[in-house]
Amino acid sequence: MNPGELAAALKQHARQLGFALAGITTPDPPAHFDVYQHWLEAGHHGQMAYLAEERALERRADPRRILPEGRSILVLGIPYHNPDSVSPSNEQPPSGRIAAYAWGEDYHLTLPPRLAAIVRFIEEQVGHPIPNRWYTDTGPLLERELAQRAGLGWIGKNTCFIAPRNGSYFLLAEILLGIDLPPDAPFTSDQCGSCTRCIEACPTHCIQPNRTLDARRCISYLTIENKGEIPLEMRTHLSNWVFGCDLCQIVCPWNKRFAQQPGDPAFTPRESIPLPVLADELKLSPQEFNRKFKDSPVKRAKRRGYLRNLAVAAGCVRDAGSLPALENAHDNAEPLVWEHAEWAIEQIRR
Repeated sequence: MNPGELAAALKQHARQLGFALAGITTPDPPAHFDVYQHWLEAGHHGQMAYLAEERALERRADPRRILPEGRSILVLGIPYHNPDSVSPSNEQPPSGRIAAYAWGEDYHLTLPPRLAAIVRFIEEQVGHPIPNRWYTDTGPLLERELAQRAGLGWIGKNTCFIAPRNGSYFLLAEILLGIDLPPDAPFTSDQCGSCTRCIEACPTHCIQPNRTLDARRCISYLTIENKGEIPLEMRTHLSNWVFGCDLCQIVCPWNKRFAQQPGDPAFTPRESIPLPVLADELKLSPQEFNRKFKDSPVKRAKRRGYLRNLAVAAGCVRDAGSLPALENAHDNAEPLVWEHAEWAIEQIRR
């Protein structure tokens, strides 16, 4: 099997495993690494100090620092469900919203076995082991730039990766391979055009002009990566988002028109996760939280972060039904939770 045939077979096998997007690029240094450096220098990474560590910077600047034998990178994309597929009913009690990628299983758990299967497939085709390293949002790679270089799409104004005729509801993964495979032509056109809907839709104005965002103002960051207090001036902007945010993707015309493919079965919504009832969730004990969110991305926020987010959401929507749970927040040993609960009570009683 020649390299071209191997590349085609590899992509086909990836699609059989659920990866709707598959492209190949080289492990050459990213052309826009300076944009990433400036982003860090501006402090737009917030508390994510690991992004600015010297070793991580060196690896993002040159993928061969990760795998010196690397000669090709397979870039993959797997779809999750369109958030428009779930909407709250006016008859339901006030509920929070969870970003669509987190409705089902944690991709950090579901994707690695598939990536390992792809590596086994390649090694079976060539008849010997191949140096490799794979990641799904966990490695020091500028993965959206790699996806663009692999011909899969472009980086939108909202900083999300957008695939033509597929939209942006994708999770990316990469496999660095110590084998020569023909690279795909990079995607060179910017198909956002003059559209600014994502920028206008962001309630915290976190989207920057150079297709980066100020994480410190991003709802996803504030409800997940941020482990401390949510700044007072940001709280009312969070509305009912309790884990992540999809706003800048929901308004994107590419998603309105093209993101109709079903999400991978692993990301099928668990019962009550897309729209958790605020008053009920605020009562979750540690055991109930761990049971409900076992193998879910939501566990990343930890219970105290999740309850913090729920309290802010209850205050934003002024959910009087949440008052008993908020008033009992002092029974919670977490000062982070009751401080936000007190804020929410003030908002509701105004």
